[in-house]
Amino acid sequence: MLFSERKVLVTGGTRGIGAATALRLLELGADVTVTGASGENPLPASVRFERVDFLDRAQTEIFAKKIESAKFDVLVNNAGINVVSPFAEIKTHDFDNLQEVNLRVPFLLCRAVLPYMIERRWGRIVNLSSIFGHISKEKRASYSASKFGLYGLTKALAVEVAAQGVLANCVAPGFIDTELTRKVLGAHGMAELAAQVPARRMGTAEEIARLIAWVASPENTFLTGQNLVADGGFTSV
Repeated sequence: MLFSERKVLVTGGTRGIGAATALRLLELGADVTVTGASGENPLPASVRFERVDFLDRAQTEIFAKKIESAKFDVLVNNAGINVVSPFAEIKTHDFDNLQEVNLRVPFLLCRAVLPYMIERRWGRIVNLSSIFGHISKEKRASYSASKFGLYGLTKALAVEVAAQGVLANCVAPGFIDTELTRKVLGAHGMAELAAQVPARRMGTAEEIARLIAWVASPENTFLTGQNLVADGGFTSV
């Protein structure tokens, strides 16, 4: 199978895009570990679960140290948070929290897994960005700052380690139909948003998971340093 004997870590892997990605990689033969901030692992028992709250810096540092010796072949940095607010009303602690989870944590985890990948001269890193790391809009300053920063980090990392066989990319989903999206927007809000997408629908977590799986796979041999926007054409109009 495509991911046979490959160890994969998916952060924020217990719901939404993270869970869909974990299940897709498991289906393709990977040895999968996911993280979640709370609760138990809702995925199959064959998926390892690590409870870690990335807003707790001490927990994050311990977890990053732990995975240094875990020998992961693939890292998918999917965990992320968002707070929407007018610029003048952004709370400093909200801004800091978004940079912590969306940018600092991926930096720490990338740094932790790199030595093993470089030693083996093979590795794949996929950092989950967003269309708001490609464009932006009002009330998204904190989030866009973190996601644009994540793409910059990924590009710099990619050019540094490409010669060692390690490929690093961002995947930037557009509007995705998830449980959280449905809860926040409701049916009317979802329909209004879908109407703005040229594809006339929202994407699915499974569609993004398939893209992530390919970018992270041995089939990807040359693509690195990119921000792959999967948005049904939203950012093209």
